[in-house]
Amino acid sequence: MSNNRAAIRYAKAILELSQEQNSSDETYSNMQLIEATITESDELQTVLNSSIIKSDVKKSALLAIFDGKLNATSKGLINILVTNKRIAEFGSVASQYIVLYDAMKGKQVAIVTTAIPLTADLKAAVLVKVKELTGKEAILENIINPDILGGFILRVGDIQYDASISNKLNVIKRQFSA
Repeated sequence: MSNNRAAIRYAKAILELSQEQNSSDETYSNMQLIEATITESDELQTVLNSSIIKSDVKKSALLAIFDGKLNATSKGLINILVTNKRIAEFGSVASQYIVLYDAMKGKQVAIVTTAIPLTADLKAAVLVKVKELTGKEAILENIINPDILGGFILRVGDIQYDASISNKLNVIKRQFSA
């Protein structure tokens, strides 16, 4: 999953095609399934990235894995990626499609880094605050990083708010050094 520019181009093309066919919602569900399946399976990632395994075998494997679960647009994407020798980008294309679809629907990803997992109440409070600040709906992604000690780091788009304890300790350390 290395060539992000190619993945974005394919994702844009699939989004446009699915909009023309009025299947963008169904394709969105397919792309979520594809992304989750590839992310969770190290073996599938190895197969897709292997230069030894023939493209036809990869195509057959993908069609077998997703048998009856994909619409025509998503199956067509597999064919195009195999034809263009870009099947290793399949997971990246799915991820980029999800990002583009969410942006089209006015949603954005808010990444919250905390030392421990967020509770449902805290997630709801963060989502309300993000909507208040940006005016857009958000999808919350919680990253656990015990190195921040406590507090949180909120990143929405290109805006980052760092209220972590480790950041506050670093500020104090710099003040004493100066």
